[in-house]
Amino acid sequence: MAFGFTVLKKDAGTRARLGKLVTPHGEVQTPVFMPVGTQATVKTMAPEDLKALGAGGAGIILSNTYHLYLRPGHELIAKMGGLHRFMSWDRPILTDSGGYQVFSHSQLRKITEEGVKFQSHLDGSYHFLTPERATGIQEALGADIIMCFDECPPYPSTYDYLKESMEMTLRWARRCKDSKKREDQALFGIIQGGMHKDLRVESAGRTVEIGFDGYAIGGLSVGETKPLMYEATEYTAEAMPEDRPRYLMGVGTPEDLVECACLGVDMFDCVMPTRNARTGTLFTSFGKMNIKNAKFSEDSSPADPECTCYACRNFSRAYLRHLYSAGEILGMRLNTIHNLHYYLTLMDDIRKAIREDRLTSFRREFYHKREVDQ
Repeated sequence: MAFGFTVLKKDAGTRARLGKLVTPHGEVQTPVFMPVGTQATVKTMAPEDLKALGAGGAGIILSNTYHLYLRPGHELIAKMGGLHRFMSWDRPILTDSGGYQVFSHSQLRKITEEGVKFQSHLDGSYHFLTPERATGIQEALGADIIMCFDECPPYPSTYDYLKESMEMTLRWARRCKDSKKREDQALFGIIQGGMHKDLRVESAGRTVEIGFDGYAIGGLSVGETKPLMYEATEYTAEAMPEDRPRYLMGVGTPEDLVECACLGVDMFDCVMPTRNARTGTLFTSFGKMNIKNAKFSEDSSPADPECTCYACRNFSRAYLRHLYSAGEILGMRLNTIHNLHYYLTLMDDIRKAIREDRLTSFRREFYHKREVDQ
């Protein structure tokens, strides 16, 4: 089945769109949140757990090229039948190119026109990643959607540096497209430019000229303020094609998902729900909850009375607090089930609101619940 994207409906009061992604491993309704399975696993979750979550389960997940290249190696994964078979996941997968991981390990890397030389954070060994290499690794992994290799500049950066970085990202994007061999994978280009509207708009236009199956907004959620992030998302999304999926990389909080869906973003990913679950923070209809808090030690109510996840149907706040305090793995697992269920249900609610032309009122009610004392 070839890759495709269709805008099914636009919200009457915002720029939000209801869409459908078609991939070789199934269809995905958008706007969508992609749980992050960095090392071929969404931490603490089995594939069947992901499918059993709210709103039909996770429709698509993300894995990471950088980490899988270092361990266990893309050649081994290809030998084992590809990433889907390796991790026993039969729904769509998106792999990022490793560009962000290179950025986040800045003390271990050196960027040149040809590519990036970096040291493994695992054993200190040296590696060289080029646009062609990143594309080839992702082709070996066999994801449904693969990403161009880009430079993710730090925040803040000078205008001159951001422009040079954008130019190199564009050259690398062309090299990724030219080196791509598999026709059963969609390739997304990445738009950079920091917090400068002129650079973002130029990056979007020139990336579209190269021509990709979808387009991503990169280089956000790297330390800038929320107003700056939303502003950059808005003018970048406006410069992106109507008939291609728009992916905002590495974002974010439930508030981010609501705001940026309203700005026309179709795809999101973030480690926030899973990482916070492991540190005892739960996302609920009324805001964040720190399950470590002593006030929950005798609380027999579920984490979120409005939630229908397995954890909330069967366990109390007191039990979840006990598990966390005792360092029990089940606590991390239940918290992760809850947080991902919340995120996927939130996206389903956003899709329903778009379908019914009431996203503006949904957004208002979403924030109203967070203002009520619990």
